[in-house]
Amino acid sequence: MPSHTRKLSRRAFGGAVGATAAAAAVGLPTADAEAAESAAPRERPFRAAPGRHSARPNILFILGDDLGWADLSSYGAPHIRTPNLDRLARQGVRFTDAYSGSATCSPTRFSLYTGRFPGRTKGGLAEPIADRGVGLDPTHPTLASLLRGAGYATALIGKWHCGYLPDYSPTKSGWDEFFGNFGGALEYYSKLGLGGEYDLYEGDAEYKDLRYYTRILTERASEYVRREHDRPWLLNLNFTTPHWPWIADGDTEESAEVVRRIKAGEPNALFHYDGGSVAKYTEMVEDLDRSVGTVLDALKRSGHERDTLVFFASDNGGERFSYNWPLSGNKASLQEGGIRVPTIVRWPSRIDGGQVSHVPNFSPDWTATLLELAGARPHPAYPLDGTSLAGYLLRGEQPRERDLFWRVRGERALRRGDWKYYRGRSGKDQLFDLAADQREQADRAPDDPARLALLRAAWEKTDATLLTYP
Repeated sequence: MPSHTRKLSRRAFGGAVGATAAAAAVGLPTADAEAAESAAPRERPFRAAPGRHSARPNILFILGDDLGWADLSSYGAPHIRTPNLDRLARQGVRFTDAYSGSATCSPTRFSLYTGRFPGRTKGGLAEPIADRGVGLDPTHPTLASLLRGAGYATALIGKWHCGYLPDYSPTKSGWDEFFGNFGGALEYYSKLGLGGEYDLYEGDAEYKDLRYYTRILTERASEYVRREHDRPWLLNLNFTTPHWPWIADGDTEESAEVVRRIKAGEPNALFHYDGGSVAKYTEMVEDLDRSVGTVLDALKRSGHERDTLVFFASDNGGERFSYNWPLSGNKASLQEGGIRVPTIVRWPSRIDGGQVSHVPNFSPDWTATLLELAGARPHPAYPLDGTSLAGYLLRGEQPRERDLFWRVRGERALRRGDWKYYRGRSGKDQLFDLAADQREQADRAPDDPARLALLRAAWEKTDATLLTYP
């Protein structure tokens, strides 16, 4: 029986794994007591916590940008300290086998906002979006539009990256409020984007603020969660940290140099290929952690912490300076390092803390889960590709085993149970047993051709239902 599908009692979910074993499973140094405490599950069930609670949660959905699977100390980073996210993990559920919907920014956001494979929509075929002529069709139902229809207030703060004005915008796709950037990246002080354009907006109008971007987003999000709301709310908080350029708070000289090169018309200046370091990346991740902590403190002061579901993840795997051990591959690849991401869920009034889950899941599952928890229904004309985990989280129901599917140009992948079918740009079909080999080094295809053929056929069956690449 696959390791993640063993039946677990509601009173002892995750309790079979001790602190040392749990630490080893995610590559943690077992001597590191703080990290081990963050990783270790406690003998607590998935059940409603004691006390009164709201039937429908507020939802604070936080995304980091290009944050690798092991970039948090609770996931094994030996050199990065993330006490606020580690605390969030101790208070909720830390998922070890969670995945993004794709290997780059915008297609993952399509999969999250629509609950469907990126290849269901024209805009989702861009990997990622750079052309101003494509985006998330405003007529397509989204997590925000469906929750708004169920009585939620909705807001998106931070990176949108699902199309540009005048045709595409969060305010055209179900969010009541938007404050942030439209493109895939921006310089943290000047707010200049990949094309040299200014890219900070409130609603659909430019908003001038030349302070460090992560500080601005943190302030805005803290104000939103402290606000007096007369109905439940959804806040998508999409940080750009730790995405390039490698500029931390206070790096004004480096910022000025990058801006000079952008304004001089230097191609790819914002990619910052000659900048950054492991130390600078660590500084940016730790700043992200402090920023999340500030927003969580504001939520606690609001008095609505218990009735708010907080979700934290990354939009795809890590990039140049990320720590992904023991996974192979990075952002843009369908190897584990390109799509497996840190994922934490906390809802104090309904889900007990101190738990670790090994159940495989990916971005569209969380769309389905949040819709169910909020009492909203998917649009019948746009069936979801995700599976709700609400019964698993709240009632201890074992999730049904199903395939997780990915497709990017030149690569394909499908996970079923512990087994993963993968074809990279070499064109070679490979088969990996992730329970024994999460680094994807022992190709089992020659030993198990029948399983390889079965999973390849399953991938091709799903692929046949998607749009073709232009």
